Order: sequence, then structure tokens, then C-alpha cells
Amino acid sequence: MGDRCVTAAVAAAVEVGNRFHLPTEFPEVLATHSNVLVRLGAVVARVPATTLVARPGVLPSLAREVALSSFLGRKDAPVIPPFESPGPHLAAGLPVTLWRFTRHDPDHLFSPAEVAWSLAELHAALREFPGELDAPGPLAEARSWIERLDLPAELLDEVAEVEADLPVVRVRALHGDAHAGNLLATGSGPRWLDFEDTWAGPVAWDLACLAGSARLDGRAAVAAYPDAPSPDELAPWMRLRGLFGVCWRFVIAHRFPERLPEAWAELRGFKTVGGWRQRSRHGWTAESGRIARRAQAVRAPARCPRSGSGSGHGSPSHPALRDQPSPVSTVKPPGLRRTATTRGSTR
Repeated sequence: MGDRCVTAAVAAAVEVGNRFHLPTEFPEVLATHSNVLVRLGAVVARVPATTLVARPGVLPSLAREVALSSFLGRKDAPVIPPFESPGPHLAAGLPVTLWRFTRHDPDHLFSPAEVAWSLAELHAALREFPGELDAPGPLAEARSWIERLDLPAELLDEVAEVEADLPVVRVRALHGDAHAGNLLATGSGPRWLDFEDTWAGPVAWDLACLAGSARLDGRAAVAAYPDAPSPDELAPWMRLRGLFGVCWRFVIAHRFPERLPEAWAELRGFKTVGGWRQRSRHGWTAESGRIARRAQAVRAPARCPRSGSGSGHGSPSHPALRDQPSPVSTVKPPGLRRTATTRGSTR
């Protein structure tokens, strides 16, 4: 485990595991990307890694995720439930949440209809969530990354263009990162996980996440969703999803500087091929691209970030999301984190 973030995360997971008398002698690392997942017997400890670069004050989003997942578990919704004392806990300055290890088939390929109906079932359960949502949307989070992490200034232009195309919509509680990589095939059926990007936005946002899934025909899944929006209605949210993914690539490069060229390639691709704009109800037209500036000098590897001030050191103090069927507002979407597949029990 050469990555110092992984080493620190495993130590934090073991420290929290010891508090709850979990088996910590042989911690098993399941994932090391956005979050480090460490299996401790029947529990999976999740410690933010790249997520801490994106969200130094990560405790509120973890608290929202725990509160929402706990509520959905009590409603018997198709989700992976948290451990009975899920946290967020703090150990050596790092936040740790605890989840039940859930056996699943990582090679299972869901049919588009199966994913669509599972997501519809999840959305139905989310409508009953009584909490409030104070999470930023993807637009606000992308802007914060660009300014705080000194990302290419031209990304701000892209964000402004995408925002100008977003319609006024009704908002409701969402998964926030509803691609097929966040759906596990368990013995009890499909189960969703990873709600740390949850926010109040249009259903079209979750469907845009689904449409871009790499593990199945995402557009067929969207078409199978009950009362799905038309391709033209989905188009601006697909574009936002793509731009958020580009910004996330630059966030990754702050943790892994050698991946900066990948981020620049993603930006060029978005502006030339992926930067599509809906011109009329009859289809899509390619948006003219601009030449990307030369890649910036690779920076020195960032130190493993520590959690900033959040909502406290123990149980969640932030209420999570509420379905808001009546208010109408122009959505400024939240943080699309990288759509990394985590096959273990939460990413």
C-alpha cells in the first residue's frame, strides 16, 4: 500500500473497529479510490480518500448519507444498510463510517429494465424521507473545485454555458450518483449504495447518471424508467453530468499528479466530442470546441488530506434529504463525483 492515504485510512478503520470490538487483526482492503474500503469481518469501514480532496469538510455529506441510508433501510428499500453505529466516527483526524458487508455477485450484469425499475423503487422510497437537504448541487460543487483547487479557468466558462441551458425544474431527493456501478446484485435482489452525493434535484439528474453507465446500455435503462423524460429533456443534464466528470478528473489529479494528462484529455474530449448542446427538439448538434491550453506542470503529490470542520465527532447532526415535490427552482446541480465502481459494500 504505497499510497500514504491508504495507509492512514486503514489505520483509522482499525482504530474505529477496535472501539466496537470488531475483528481487526486482518483488515481486508476492498477499494482505494474515492474512498478506502476496509473489511473488518461482517462490517465494511469506509474512509474518504480522493473524496477528502474534493470535500475537506466532508462530515456533513457523510452524515446525510448515513441518515438517508438508515431511513431507507428501515423502509425496506433496495439499499445496503449501515452498521448499527455507523458514525461518522473520527480516528486520527479521518472520518470513518461503518456499513454491513453484503455478499454479492460482482460479475452480474443487470438488464436495463431491472436497473430502471430498481431505481424507480428507490425514488418512491426517497419521496417519504422527512429530512431537509442542504447539500450543494453539482454546479456549486464544480465551481468550488475550480476555485479552491486552482483548476483550469476555462472550466468556469464551461460551467456557465451548461448552467445557462438548464431548465427550471421541480426538485426531489435523489440518489445523486445513480449509475449501475453503485448497484449490487445480492441474494435479496438489486441493492443501491453510495449516497454521499445525494441532493435535491430533478429526476433527470439521476437518469443522466444512469444513461452514462459503463456496465449496461444506460440509454435503454433510461427508456425503461417509468415516465422517463425524452432525450431532448435529458440532454442538458447529460451535458452537466459529463462536465462534472471532467472536473472530477482534475480533482483526481490533485491526489495523483501523474494522471493530469488524463484530465486534460477528458476536457478536450468534452469540448470537441462530448460537449453537445441541444439546439432544437429534433436532435443534437455538435458544439464547436476550442483548443485546450497546454497541460500545466505536474504538481508535487498532495499530502493525504485531513477532514476539515464538519458537523461533529460522532453521530450525524445533519438531517438528510427531503422530497420536495412542490417547490420549483432552477437547479444548480451537485457534486458528481467520479463514477468509480466499488464492488464491496459502499465505495
